[in-house]
Amino acid sequence: MAKAPIQVVWFKRDLRIHDHAPLSNAAAAGPVLPIFAIEPEQWQAPDSALRHWQFAADSLVDLSHALETLGLPLCIWQGDIIDLLNALKTQYGEFALHSHEETGNAWSFARDKSVKAWCQQQGAPWHEARQHGVLRGLKSRVAERDAWEKQWETLMTAPTATAPQNTQMAEGWQAFNHIDVEHLHNLTLGFDTTPCPERQPGGRSEGRAVWRSFVSQRGRRYRGSLSKPLLAWEFGSRLSPHLAWGTLSMREVVQSLRRQRKKHAEDTAWFRSLRAFASRLHWHCHFIQKLESEPSIESQTLHPALRGLRERDPEHPNLIAWKLGQTGVPLVDACMRNLIATGWINFRMRAMLISHATFGLGLHWYEPALHLARLFTDFEPGIHYPQVQMQAGATGTNALRVYNPIKQAEDNDPDGEFVARWVPELTVLPLEWRAKPWALPESLRQRFGFQPGEHYPIPHDFEAEARHWKKMLYELRRTPEARDASQAIVDKLASQRRPPAPRAKKAKPANRQQLSLFDDGGLEDT
Repeated sequence: MAKAPIQVVWFKRDLRIHDHAPLSNAAAAGPVLPIFAIEPEQWQAPDSALRHWQFAADSLVDLSHALETLGLPLCIWQGDIIDLLNALKTQYGEFALHSHEETGNAWSFARDKSVKAWCQQQGAPWHEARQHGVLRGLKSRVAERDAWEKQWETLMTAPTATAPQNTQMAEGWQAFNHIDVEHLHNLTLGFDTTPCPERQPGGRSEGRAVWRSFVSQRGRRYRGSLSKPLLAWEFGSRLSPHLAWGTLSMREVVQSLRRQRKKHAEDTAWFRSLRAFASRLHWHCHFIQKLESEPSIESQTLHPALRGLRERDPEHPNLIAWKLGQTGVPLVDACMRNLIATGWINFRMRAMLISHATFGLGLHWYEPALHLARLFTDFEPGIHYPQVQMQAGATGTNALRVYNPIKQAEDNDPDGEFVARWVPELTVLPLEWRAKPWALPESLRQRFGFQPGEHYPIPHDFEAEARHWKKMLYELRRTPEARDASQAIVDKLASQRRPPAPRAKKAKPANRQQLSLFDDGGLEDT
C-alpha cells in the first residue's frame, strides 16, 4: 500500500490547535508537518512592529507546547514561503498544504497569490478553510447581504473542529526547523528594541484566562466603560490581540458568549454588557469583509473625489509631534503615550487620535494609519484601515465625525486621572486648567510654575483647522459625480440594512444617507 503524502499545516494568524480545521483535516489524511514561516518581508512591511512579533512569539511557544500533547513538533522556518515549498517538494515529492484563509495587508495578499500560483504549477493541493465569516469573491454587499448574514450565523453555530487525537508525525521534519521555539524571543527581526512594557502577553492560555476573567467578573461593567480610557482598560474584554493572532477562534468565543448570556439573562447589567459585546463580535467579520472586497482601502483614499487633498509627508512637524505625544492637546498626547507603553487604547480614543491627526492637524490619513498599526498590539488590517478612513472622512459616505479632544476629556476623563498618568507635566495645574493648559492666565503661570510653550507645547489651532476640513469635504461630496461614487461605494461595501426610502421631495444625496459603511467598533480594540 502506498504511503499517504505528507500533510503540511501552515500556521499563520491562527496560532492554536482548538477549532483548527486545517490541522484536524490534515491529521485525518496522513503524516502531519506543522510549520510557521518567519518571512522577512512580512516583518519589514511598514505596518509591522516588534510588539507584534513579541505577541506572536508568545503564542508560538504556547502553540508548540499544545502540539507536543498531540505528538507533533512545531517547525519554525526562517525564510520565504516559496523557498519552503520548494524545499518540501525536494524532500517529499508530493505533499498537501493546509491553512486558513487570511485577509491581511497587501503583503499577505501578494504572498498568498504567489503560493496559489506555485501550487497550481506544481500540482500540489492547497486546502484553505475559513475561520471568519469573510467570503471570497463577494461583489456586492447590497445584493448579497441576506446571504452574508445567513452564512455568518451558519459558520458561528457549526460545531468547533476538535483537536486530532491520533496523529502521525512526518519523518524528516528536522530539516524544516531552523530555530528552537524557546529561542524565538531572542529574535528582533531588524526592529529597534523600543520596549512596550505593558504589552499584553500572547498565547492561547493567556487568551483563555483573559476571557474567563471577562465573563466571570470584568464584563459586567463593559457597556458603561467602553468610551473611558481608564475604565475600558480594566473592563474591556481585551480579546482583540488574541482574535487577531488566532489564539482563540471567533467561533468558540461567539458560542461561549451565547452560553454566558443565557447564564446572566436575569442580571440586567450583565445582559446589556454581553449583548453589546456580542454586537461587536458580529461586526468583526463585517469590517474584514470590506478589505477583502476592496484591498485598495489599505493605501488609497476610498472616495475618488477626496483623493489628492493632502500630501503624504512622513516628516511633517505636526505628524512628528502627534507621534511623540507632544501636540499640546492633553488627551491626545495622553492617548499616544499610553499606546507607546501598552499597545492598546479603547475605540473612542483611537477614533479621536485619527480625527485629530486628519481634521485637527490637517494630515493625510495614511502615515497616521501606519503609525497606529505599529503601536496596536491587536493590529488587524481588515478592521484598522477601514476604520481609519472612516474617521478621517475619506469614505465619502458617512457623516463626518470630528472628535473634539477637549469635550472628550470632559466626558471620558472628567477627573483628569488618565491625563495625569500619561502627561505628568500637567499635574502642577488645577484640574480646570489641565484640559486647556495653553489658556492659563498670566497671573496664574508664576503661581503654578508653569509656562505654556516651555513646560508643555502650545497646540496648533486644531479647532479652526477642523472647521476648514469639514467645510471642504462636505463641499467636495456635493457634486453629482461625487454622489454617484458614494452610491457605488455603498452598494459594494455597506453593511447595514437599507433605510426606508425617503419621500421624493425630501430625498437626500447618497453621501448624506445613514446607511453605514463603517460603524463604531469592529473589535480591533475590544
